[in-house]
Amino acid sequence: MGTGCCVVAASLLLLGLVAGEPVKYKDCGSESGKLLVVDISPCPSLPCKLIKEKTYGVNVTFVSLTESVSSKAEVRGILAGVPIPFTLPNDDGCQSGIRCPIRKNQKCNYINTLLIKSMYPSIKLEVEWMLKDDKGKNIFCWIIPVEISS
Repeated sequence: MGTGCCVVAASLLLLGLVAGEPVKYKDCGSESGKLLVVDISPCPSLPCKLIKEKTYGVNVTFVSLTESVSSKAEVRGILAGVPIPFTLPNDDGCQSGIRCPIRKNQKCNYINTLLIKSMYPSIKLEVEWMLKDDKGKNIFCWIIPVEISS
């Protein structure tokens, strides 16, 4: 019975991280994949209100248009046209819900989290999130407006 409770609790925690709200995104150059859905949790409306010291779940559903043995994520804040890198806990897409090697026409769910660090300024900006294939092309690239605050 104790083990069952742990499994249920772990499942609910994971569900909370990946069952977000679909957001309207701008495709910023998906070359070797097709975006289907971008879910951010929690983000009930745009701009996403991101609170410092909180972690946000990201779940991206896409179809790969290429074969790739690996994938790597990059996240940047875009402020006045200048890209500023954000650090991910794990940038390896193959360890973020995607079964690798990625096959052409494979439907995938990329799952990750983003911690909003206390050192980030309170500011409005755009977040650009890319997943690159083993040739360096964007499997997906999306941008959403966010507002970071305390």
